[in-house]
Amino acid sequence: MKKYKKKIIISGVLCIFLYIILGAILPFVNTPQISNEITLELSSSQNTGNERARIIEDNGEALQQRIRLISQAKETIRMSTYEFRSDESGKDLLASLIDAAHRGVDVKVIVDGVGELTRMKNNDYFIALSSLENAQIKIYNPIHLGKPWNLNARMHDKYLMIDDKAYVLGGRNSYDYFLGQHNGYKNYDWDVLVYQEHESESSSLEELKEYFGSVWKLPVSKLYEDDAKKQKNEKVRQVTHELNQRYQKLQQQKWFRPVDYKSITLLTKDIDIISNPIHCSIKEPIVFHTITEYMLQANKEVVFHTPYIIADKYMMERIEKVCKKVPKVMMMTNSVANNGNPFGAMDYQKNKEKILKTGLNILEYDGGISYHGKCLTIDDHISMIGSFNFDMRSTYINTEIMVAIDSQEVNASLKEKMKIYEKDALVVQDKDTYRLKENQVIQEMSVMRKIQLFFLQFFLGWLRFLM
Repeated sequence: MKKYKKKIIISGVLCIFLYIILGAILPFVNTPQISNEITLELSSSQNTGNERARIIEDNGEALQQRIRLISQAKETIRMSTYEFRSDESGKDLLASLIDAAHRGVDVKVIVDGVGELTRMKNNDYFIALSSLENAQIKIYNPIHLGKPWNLNARMHDKYLMIDDKAYVLGGRNSYDYFLGQHNGYKNYDWDVLVYQEHESESSSLEELKEYFGSVWKLPVSKLYEDDAKKQKNEKVRQVTHELNQRYQKLQQQKWFRPVDYKSITLLTKDIDIISNPIHCSIKEPIVFHTITEYMLQANKEVVFHTPYIIADKYMMERIEKVCKKVPKVMMMTNSVANNGNPFGAMDYQKNKEKILKTGLNILEYDGGISYHGKCLTIDDHISMIGSFNFDMRSTYINTEIMVAIDSQEVNASLKEKMKIYEKDALVVQDKDTYRLKENQVIQEMSVMRKIQLFFLQFFLGWLRFLM
């Protein structure tokens, strides 16, 4: 009888395990194609756009611009992030948001379910914000093992906007790896600050506000700790006091001095928001298809940066089509040794030769700090920055958002900053060799890294569409 019960228990556990694993994987196996072709309407005006833009490549400025915008908000703050941590920069953001809520600003923040599970559960720093009268936090698709078909559906968007005035959008998560000047591990990434001179119903800021509202209203976006009584909790009160004191110290920074946004931003003709569908299931590849449509408009060159590239047949065909049409197409990505995403490193190592056959010229960033940048330039006028990686997850599974800017001035600024990373990158000749510059040394891959990549490829290579 005991053996029989043991078998039943083991069988039950196995069934639950298979239910969760297969339920989380199978919905994303078959990828859809674009149902309707996308027609681009590129502006032909002469720098008459109402919006101005500034490229942000420095982690310190990235935090500074966010704090400054929050401090200037008068009516609304809307923030979206894949991951939000209560570390140093995270506390700076929380302290600023709490101060804004105390000023009467309507504060709404949305965070992905993975970030909530790993960093926000029962976290008094976030409860100190969410339990305020003028503040709400929502979680996009909270992790629920009873709904495995939703487990892989993630919100990857990262942006902050205030009032009808400005927003910052890019690839940075909300913690120390990406924001502020901190010692230890960090990632390099990009943001763009967009400033609206006059309120306009046709602006990209209005597009972004509408997009945020659509994600906020989704049934899968659930309120986080929305209970005003928690303000009376002793731990929450202590944390609130700590954050209030932190904000007082922050105000001594030059970040709070008045800034003429027109003087620090550049003229644009047009700015568009590009986004994937927002539902929790397999998606049409809207962002990837739109990006490659933009690329196909190029006359001379396309240069794009991505932390890693995990491409299926459709993606490879689109990239090859761009390479055949455009004289110069160059990609910069992390080298296998330098990549902070071991799955991306593993897939690139295996498929590098296939990627080269598309006609891509490849640079590999090998600088010792993982490069997280997602940006591109097309000829001398189109620039894009956002959350989209050139991988299958970003193409078919995640919510993703990019901003496309038509401006020669912004394009020149982004190119200049991209070259800071490109000048020291490895020039790929073929699968195994590089054209090295004088004194250039290739980063050695550790034995542990080699073992890691071998086991990932052997056991999990078939799951590349989820990585």
